Amino acid sequence: MSQQASTLVTAADIGRLAGVTRATVSNWRRRHADFPAPAGGTDSRPMYDLGAVREWLAERGQLPEESPRDRLGIVLHSMGSGKSLTTAFLSLLAAGKLDRKRLITLTERPDAELLRWSESATEDVADDLPGVSTGAVHSEYQAEPLRALLQVVASEGPEAATEVLAERLLEQTGATSAYSTPIPLAVLMADLMRDGSDTYPATVLDPASGNGSLLIAASRAGATKLFGQDLHKVQAAQSVVRLRLTSSDAEITVRQGDSLRADAFPELTADAVLCNPPYGVRDWGHDELAYDERWAYGVPPKGEPELAWLQHCLSHLVPGGQAVLLMPPAVAERAGARRIRSQLVRDGALRAVIALPQGSAVPLHVGLHLWVLQRPGGHGPSSETVLFVDATTKTATTSGEGVDLENLRDTVLSAWQQYSTDPDGFEGTPGTAQALPLIDLMDGVVDLTPARHVRAVTSVTSPAQCAQDVHDSRARLRQRADELFRLIKVDGWYPAGEHPREWRTATVADLLRGGALEMPTSTSTHSRRTRAGHSDHRPQRKRQGLPVLTVDDVTHDRSPSGSESSFGDGVALPQLEKGDVLLPEIVRSGTRQVARVVRSDEVRALLGPQMLLFRPDQTRLDPWFLAGFLSTEQNVNAATTGTSIVRIDPRRLRVPLLPLAEQQRYGAAFRYLHAVRSATRRAAEAAEETTLMISTGLTTGAVLPPDREMPKNLP
Repeated sequence: MSQQASTLVTAADIGRLAGVTRATVSNWRRRHADFPAPAGGTDSRPMYDLGAVREWLAERGQLPEESPRDRLGIVLHSMGSGKSLTTAFLSLLAAGKLDRKRLITLTERPDAELLRWSESATEDVADDLPGVSTGAVHSEYQAEPLRALLQVVASEGPEAATEVLAERLLEQTGATSAYSTPIPLAVLMADLMRDGSDTYPATVLDPASGNGSLLIAASRAGATKLFGQDLHKVQAAQSVVRLRLTSSDAEITVRQGDSLRADAFPELTADAVLCNPPYGVRDWGHDELAYDERWAYGVPPKGEPELAWLQHCLSHLVPGGQAVLLMPPAVAERAGARRIRSQLVRDGALRAVIALPQGSAVPLHVGLHLWVLQRPGGHGPSSETVLFVDATTKTATTSGEGVDLENLRDTVLSAWQQYSTDPDGFEGTPGTAQALPLIDLMDGVVDLTPARHVRAVTSVTSPAQCAQDVHDSRARLRQRADELFRLIKVDGWYPAGEHPREWRTATVADLLRGGALEMPTSTSTHSRRTRAGHSDHRPQRKRQGLPVLTVDDVTHDRSPSGSESSFGDGVALPQLEKGDVLLPEIVRSGTRQVARVVRSDEVRALLGPQMLLFRPDQTRLDPWFLAGFLSTEQNVNAATTGTSIVRIDPRRLRVPLLPLAEQQRYGAAFRYLHAVRSATRRAAEAAEETTLMISTGLTTGAVLPPDREMPKNLP
């Protein structure tokens, strides 16, 4: 193999590699005379040879087992501003010629031969990848980063490699406005295109395609021609790669550019449009586009860019075609948009407005809306009503953390399918869904906020029934409170001594190598993971429609709410066994990572994505002991990787080495603490239900305040 150029890294890169802070690396430089000397850079920003650094860390036991993803990230960071190299790697992934069985032998070939292979593999995709000219960047390929890329593809798949490349490109370009639509929300938006018929729209456009999530969801639902455009070159290129990997049978066309100022598809009329437009961008071209023919419902005010995107989407639809847009809630009621809202309602272009709970998509602190629109002029009868769905209260979790995605999907699609099948006969659901005649919306403000219309329709309950419901709810609250009180009476948490206990620890990587632990993972049809982490090509388990345990199910300790049918045929989800330990992979800001052991009712269910599964050898590791130590704050913080999306690298997590009997003692304590958390949550949910029920009874006149005096000195 030919001599390779040294890879240089910064002190920050060394910190990421070792799982320590940059200050710790600076301390090493001062205290250890044998710390590698700078091999480049400047006095203020020295660079170090990666090989020498790795050797120094390994000698001192400071080098965690490095995953292929980590390796690729470190190498890309060391490339500095090598954006052309990173985009060239995207073109290699887009080419789709990566036979995972063959990649291991490829990485062992000489540099020149490996580079020739990469050039030949990408020569056919230059015109399909927005903003990337593969021929101009092949001279910048280096063998080491190329090998790192291929190792990620071989071990974790091309989607994982795409994520690393896209994250690096976003860092290099500083594209702060780049965003993506969460997969569950993208699937929901795509499903809203179904209007009761068996035929799904064939041609779908997304003029703000981001990383391609909406187009992927449309393809999986049945679309065969996919068109996308995005302002950011990185996002456009990433969407092409992801679409080629997931929608190989579809016709894919993605372009880079500003859809409002420079529409890449001016002549396209699509069957459907899906769009998550950028929010609050005031420089959207108001002055130069003032007389644009797309503004059929009125010129959007400068402060209403979302209405420019809305009309852009409508202009690309065939008569009768539908669009689904994710919109900020202010568009439904701001005074500046009143005239356009009025015209949309009057012309029958607005079909539905759906309020989503906070946390459904970025920005997470805002409850966004879905607008379902239809271009007038189709063959079907025009609707004389607009559907309003308020999914904010029934689908938000009691703790405020996350969204009950399965309930959200059921609530929205159930209302939409009933309404779209028979708009005139739609009866609605009190407090959740209501269809209003167009004339009722044409008041002075034309406020289209769902809560304004849905919650105004109050369910009439007899006073006797309301009082009985209050009685039953209070009984449940007392039961939950008694359960919690019994648990918290446990005492005996005494000091360990004058100083905290100290113990030797092993990383999860060590436990995997020693056979004390397994980590089954989700796989594609190309590969299956085994205990040693190598590929296995045994036949896949036949689908049986099993329930799927999601991230929110684990976080909120509830039964599996997902369905195997919602995942593609090419994905094999791991099946849960007794004693398995679960930990969310993504670290959410402001929330604490909590691991737990699989319950008896979850055995044989499947584990959904973004979850880490640890399967201990229970003759050597107690499951609850493992769960308690894996999720400690200091353990998680030392094992996280990434910037925009923070993930836990499970191999870096550490576990104390204790005899099994002592593990079981700690495990019993962690299991007890989990029971306290669960009982507290159930009591809080019962308290919320009871207070809401009594409050509603009082305000609707169904129940009276008690005759006895209320407790004094209330907070």
